[in-house]
This record gives sequence, C-alpha cells and structure tokens, in this order.
Amino acid sequence: MALQIYNTMSRMKEEFVSITPGEIKMYVCGPTVYDYIHIGNARPMIFFDVVRSYLENQQYKVNYVVNFTDVDDKLIRKAEELNTTVADVAERFIAAYFEDLEGLGIRHATMHPRVTENMDIILEFIQSLVDKDYAYAKEGDVYFRTRKFADYGKLSHQKLDELQFGIRVEVDKRKENPEDFVLWKAAKPGEVSWESPWGAGRPGWHIECSAMARHYLGDTLDIHGGGQDLQFPHHECECAQSEAVTGKPLSNYWMHNGFIRIDDEKMSKSLGNGILVKDLRKAHKPAAIRYFMLSTHYRNPLNYNADTIQQAENSVDRIANAVNNVKHRLSASDQASPVEASLAKRLTEIRQLFHEKMQDDFNTPDAITAIFEWVNEANLLLQKEVVAKAALEALLELFNEMNEVLRIFWQEEELVDADIDQLITERVEARQNKNWERADEIRDLLSAQGIMLEDTPQGMRWRRK
Repeated sequence: MALQIYNTMSRMKEEFVSITPGEIKMYVCGPTVYDYIHIGNARPMIFFDVVRSYLENQQYKVNYVVNFTDVDDKLIRKAEELNTTVADVAERFIAAYFEDLEGLGIRHATMHPRVTENMDIILEFIQSLVDKDYAYAKEGDVYFRTRKFADYGKLSHQKLDELQFGIRVEVDKRKENPEDFVLWKAAKPGEVSWESPWGAGRPGWHIECSAMARHYLGDTLDIHGGGQDLQFPHHECECAQSEAVTGKPLSNYWMHNGFIRIDDEKMSKSLGNGILVKDLRKAHKPAAIRYFMLSTHYRNPLNYNADTIQQAENSVDRIANAVNNVKHRLSASDQASPVEASLAKRLTEIRQLFHEKMQDDFNTPDAITAIFEWVNEANLLLQKEVVAKAALEALLELFNEMNEVLRIFWQEEELVDADIDQLITERVEARQNKNWERADEIRDLLSAQGIMLEDTPQGMRWRRK
C-alpha cells in the first residue's frame, strides 16, 4: 500500500516518493494578514494540517512552511483606515490568525516566515531573474518576461494566449507584453517601502513565495499546497519565477483544495455571505468544525449551511459518546481476559480501511467512515455484561491512532469535560454506597449540562442530549 497523491500538474494520482527518504519539504501559502481569516481560509489550514499529521504517522519528518504576507496594498489600505502602521496591522492579524489556528486544533507550522523579515532574499531572487534576462525594470517597477518562460501555463493547463486577460488587471504601457507580471512595485508617496537597485518599493505577491520557499526548503519541494483559487495566477507565476532561476521543478507534487460555498452560493464580499473563523468558533464546537471540513474530499467543493454544520455536531457527539463510554467501562474493568480473536480481526480491518483511504489521496470522508465502523464495534462490545480490559484498551488504541491523524478531538476536554467526568465517577460511588439521594442529584446536574445517563445491566452509560 503506497501513498497516492493527485498532482495538479499532471492531473492524475501519482505514487508519492519523497526527494530525501524519510523527509518531506512542504510549503503551503499562508494568509495576507490584513483582516480576520474566514471559513474559506480555514479549509486549507485544517486539511494540510491533516496531511502533515498523516505523513508524520507514516514516519516522515515533515518540514512544513506556511508564510505570512505582511505587506501589500490591502495592508496599506487597512493601515490608512485604522490610522496606524502596516506593521501594527500585520501584528494584530497575525495574532488573530494564531488564535484561530489554535482554536481549531491546528498546530503551528515548522516555520511561519514573513515577507518583511525576508526582504534581502526576495531582492536577491529578483536580481537573479534580471541577470538571466527573465525580468526587466521600468520606472522603478520590475516585471517578469512571461513569454520568455516557455512552460508558462503548464500548471493551470492553459495556453499563454488564453491567459492574458486573466493576468492583466489594467493596461500598462510600460510592460513589454500585457501578460508580464510585477516582481517589484515602486512605492507611492508616503507608502511603506524598502530600498532596492531599482528604487524604493516593495515586492509583488508572487515573488514572495518563490523566494521564501527556496530559502527555507531548497530548489525543489516535495509538496506545494493551497486553495484552488491560488492555482492561477499565483502558483503559475511561482513556477515560472522559480524554475527560471533554478532550472528545476519548483515542486514534485501540487495539491489544491476546493472552494467553500455558503448555502450553495459562492462566498464573496459582494454577496456579504462570508463567515469569519472567530465567529464560527463561538457558534460551534472546534471538533464539529474540523469534522465538517474533513467530511468532503478536499478536491471537491464544500457547502456550508445550518444543516451541514448541525450534522457535523451530531456526528462528533456520537463519536464522543462511544469513546467516553469505552473509557468509563475501562476505568471500572478488572477483567483480565485477552482480546477475543473476532474483535482483534475487526480492529485490524478497521485500521486497514482507515489507512487505505488516507493513502488514497488523503480521502478523509472515507477515513471517517472507518471511525464510525469503530463506533459500531465499540457499542456492540459495550452491550456485553463482561468486557475484558484488554479489549477496551485495544479499542482506545485504535481510536487514538485514527484521531491523532484527523485530530477531530484535539483536546481531552472536547471528549468529556473534567467536571462532568468527576460527577459521573461520584455518582457511581454514591450508588455503590446506596446514597440514592446524591445519585439522583448528580443525575439532575448532568442533565442540566446536556448529559443523559443510562443505567444498564452492564453498568452506567452516558450520552449527550
């Protein structure tokens, strides 16, 4: 069983082979930090976090870089609106980004380089393009000679002549060709800027990632990822710039996640239907948000509405109930029998299913199916009057293995609050001591918190309302 990745460059699934055995260099384009991130930004954040986790599960050492664009036109406008500096805007929204990141159980990347901290390497990269005659300066701006790079369009699979009007924002007579794109932008009066051989200015958007990816990860990456919207022009331009300098592929595998729609409509400022992650986190459990994001294959569009997020809430509750019931039985079990052969076989089958689906281009919705097969197996086992401790431990070991990849429950308290757990334990003790009044009182307290208790011949079980 070998990992297969759908490569945007070839438009087919390919067997994954890393450049260096046991190591992976992965670059994912990060946010432009001029505002709070929205639900569309969250999808690649969560998905590529899972990609990283699975690669680590497969014993790879992953060097994972996610950049910050902390200077561009949007930051300059935001600074003017807030009557502050571009640096202050960047600091504010980088802090907000990390708050949302951590609130969704997403680990920090190995590195989060910022454009403003890497200006020297960006300038060196542009100078290399100028030296190779792939770039030219005009009145303080520097442009890339798109037609000189013969393979331009190979990632988006379109011919250059078909792409011209997608590239051109406005007609600029200083360009040799309309499709040439900017590498260095001359500063306007009063704008934040850096000195360069071509005058004061700041880098264009595309050059930032080319320079930082090469500096931190080398000439060729194993995996370059991002949203579908970045495929063109951003990643196409990255390819051209980087390969013009190095003569090597920028990345061996290109991965792009699909768009998120809101109530079956494209998310856009004009429709005013965007949802900020900070607001989403207030309204829904982090586990449900992660589940929702992983419930559709990453290359397919994902539709958000009241029903789909509620379905995610219900699903994570069902999983949490099963896990907590297994944990509760385990805490009271002293049955020393070995794991039955039939259960061991089922757990092996579920483990194999999970890994087969993750190996198939990170098919998270089908991997989640394996988790629900685990839930069914757990519930069947819990119906028995006597359950071996080893069987319960084997169940939890498999769940933890799958959850460490998908990270749906990334904090212990998401499964069961410590206070609730303590009340459940106390109620069991009260019943053992025939303190029925206290047992009933605890039942009422738990009910008020949405926890339903069920006394069965096999012991107490609980579920969320």
